[in-house]
Parts: sequence; structure tokens; C-alpha cells
Amino acid sequence: MGKRRQERQDDRSFGRRGSGNTRYQMRQKMVSIGDDFWIENEQGQKTFKVDGKALRVRQTLSFVNPQGQELCKIQERMLRVKDSMEVEDTHGKQVALVKKAIISPVRDRFTVKIKNGPDLEVQGNILDHEYSIGEGRNKIAEVSKKWFRLRDTYGVEIEPGQDDIVILAVTVCIDQMAH
Repeated sequence: MGKRRQERQDDRSFGRRGSGNTRYQMRQKMVSIGDDFWIENEQGQKTFKVDGKALRVRQTLSFVNPQGQELCKIQERMLRVKDSMEVEDTHGKQVALVKKAIISPVRDRFTVKIKNGPDLEVQGNILDHEYSIGEGRNKIAEVSKKWFRLRDTYGVEIEPGQDDIVILAVTVCIDQMAH
């Protein structure tokens, strides 16, 4: 089967595998300070807005639902040099801390400390947006560009029973820290 035909088939199968997983469409290099972007679900509906807050001492990104209600925010840690970011709930309490674990020329590894939950490991090719997020051997989310033909677009597929907002926020943190 030709490469283009396979790409078209992959595009059509986005969100239709019947696995019960939820898929979202993301844009790479999505946010610089002051920029906003939408995260869409598999039906192409705008589900979450990420608002890049300008005029802050440290970089802040807010996740907002379509009605404008803030769901969580991402803060760059001040004490470290771009090696960790935290995800906070609407009350300013930390729900996740994303840390760069190993720096290598080809494969970065990240760990995610989840408040009141198991630590997560992020492994794969971060720069190419082909990686998985898991609890030990159990994969809970996959990030991949193979579902889209658009150059700057990638997908996040999340297993049922996960906190989609936190997983998407972790994905944005990784994107920010890797690029």
C-alpha cells in the first residue's frame, strides 16, 4: 500500500478504533507567551482552550473549557532552569509536576509526579511526538503524529478512566520543555 494511501487511512481512523479511548488533536510548538490555541476532540469540536498568559514573571498557561471556566494551569518552576513545570488545579494546588529525567541526544525521558496518584513515566521520541505515558508497564496515553498529515499536528490518545485535562496539560508541559 502506498504511503499517501496509508496516511489517508490513518487520518480517517483517528478516533474510530472503537477502543473506548479518547483522542485529541494538538498543535506542536503551540504556545509562546501570550498565544492561545484550542484542543479539539476526535469530532473536531473545540474542547479546551489553552490561554498563554502574557505579562507574568514566569510562563503561565491556563486550560479553559469552551464556556471560559478555568480547569487547571501550568506554571514554569522558578527555582529550576526549564527542567520542571507544574500543573495546578483552579485553587492553585499542584496536581502534577513534570520533570526532565534524562537528557540524551536522541531520547529524552520525563517523569510526572501525580498528586494522590501513581508516578508516570514518559518515554519515546519526544521531539518527533511519538511517545507514551504510562504507569510502569501500563500505558495510559499515547502521543503520535501518525494520525495526521498536517505537519504541525499530533494526537493524544488517552485510556478510559484517566483525568484527560491532567494528561493533556502534561503533554503541553513536555512540548514546552522539549522545544
